Amino acid sequence: MAGCVPGVVRLSEISAVYVIDDDVAVRRTIATILASQNMTAVTFASALEFLDRIGSLKPACVVSDLRMPDMDGMTLLERLGELKSDFPVVLITAHGDIRTAVRAMQYGAVDFIEKPFDNETLFAVVRKAQRLLERGKFAREKPGDMSRLARLSERERQVFDRLVTGQSNKVIANELSVSPRTVEFHRSNIMEKLEAGNLAELVRIGLSEAGPAIENGGLPGEVSVASSGEPDDSESNQTED
Repeated sequence: MAGCVPGVVRLSEISAVYVIDDDVAVRRTIATILASQNMTAVTFASALEFLDRIGSLKPACVVSDLRMPDMDGMTLLERLGELKSDFPVVLITAHGDIRTAVRAMQYGAVDFIEKPFDNETLFAVVRKAQRLLERGKFAREKPGDMSRLARLSERERQVFDRLVTGQSNKVIANELSVSPRTVEFHRSNIMEKLEAGNLAELVRIGLSEAGPAIENGGLPGEVSVASSGEPDDSESNQTED
């Protein structure tokens, strides 16, 4: 099957992006955005249409809506996994949540973004998929995730474990008996220490350690709540949101 043989592909050969969405207006909008960066969008009205033609397609990034009739984006990921295809997938949805993002990345999605998204967000995830394809690999896990988690303090790890299960700052604050401002302080430190650009990347790092536990709502590294040097509520100026 063409496009399903693993191998290195030059970036110049993968400027095409396959866009799958049942909404013609969305397909045209994404195609226009990609064209502004000299990327050629090949559009499909359904995942089934894409799969019907996959044998004639060259490996390239797939940008697919999650919720579609007949076959949704998650089922598409499953089918591509069964085919062992070289098509890194970015899922786009207006109905995203962390549990869905976890499932998507477990099934092999490169990234997961929500509508409405800005142009730069779309460019960034597509370029990431293209770079992975150029290197001949796109894996859920990233080298060095475990060593990066070791950079976190005990309290930061507690916040991290809850963030990647989809808990809000307020819920985390209640569980850890701190202020939402303190949680936000730790969240910022976690993003910097783990070199994560967004929450989806944090989820991916968490998945590399304990994916099934996260998907089931469990905490990958539950530890006892103890003081670990974070600013207390008084130092946060009582900024309860």
